[in-house]
Amino acid sequence: MSITPILRSELLSENGDQPLARITPMKNTASGLTLYTFAMSHYSEKIRWTLDHSHIPYREVCMTPVFHMLPALRMGKQGQTTLPILQTPRTAIQNSPRILDWLIDNYGPLDILPAEHLQAVRDIEQRFDAIGKDVARFLYANSFGKADEHILKLWTDHASAPQAAFLRLAYPIVRWGFRRKLHITAKRADLALQRITREINWLDTQLADGRFYLVNNRFSAADITVAALLAPIACPAQHPVYGEPLFAASMADAIQPWRDRKALQWVRHMYDLHRGEFTGGAFSPQSDRLRA
Repeated sequence: MSITPILRSELLSENGDQPLARITPMKNTASGLTLYTFAMSHYSEKIRWTLDHSHIPYREVCMTPVFHMLPALRMGKQGQTTLPILQTPRTAIQNSPRILDWLIDNYGPLDILPAEHLQAVRDIEQRFDAIGKDVARFLYANSFGKADEHILKLWTDHASAPQAAFLRLAYPIVRWGFRRKLHITAKRADLALQRITREINWLDTQLADGRFYLVNNRFSAADITVAALLAPIACPAQHPVYGEPLFAASMADAIQPWRDRKALQWVRHMYDLHRGEFTGGAFSPQSDRLRA
């Protein structure tokens, strides 16, 4: 289900008959960007979408859980194993807010990070980044023990043969480690549900005044962040992981209370209108996935 745009003029140019163009002036046109991601990472999708929308060339390397840890520590130099990491010819930037900072400095101005409204965009980004772990906790709490075969497939899709063999053999131990790392308990899962619901309520409230985009009636990194962070719950068809029918079926009961909320309809509509192709090379073209 998708939303009918409430204000059609927000999707059109000032003359009212042409779609808004993507304006992507760049200070730095050098290639050589590599984005290290997890297939299931909503933070990775946030940066992947930003690069795709802004027509910034990059190569995506989708990493395998467990085996990503040493490379992430080495590249990030922050004592963290989190992804995404953007490797540039000169440095590596770890974590999505820092990557956006770097893109502003090196490729700005970008139409989705407008200087005159940057604080409002970054405030919404920060708000939804804050529930990223809650979304992951909710996702795995409702998948472990119910959709283990599917999780294992997602974890091994981009793995080498030895890595895939190890994960299949050690999956119960790796799953236990994920539970500990994400603090997946009944109490924490319930708290995650409450926090996610609070932000869905907030988004519903923002959309209730008739707006279509969250900042200044224009598509921005605020919309990308919110849509990417809620994609595991909204299951937009364009997402290479969360749009898979098998994933959506495995999560159907868990997400049922939210499924038809205006906020999640809006997420799917953002994907319909703005996601476009995945250009990093780690995933097949969107048109191929949607035909499958």
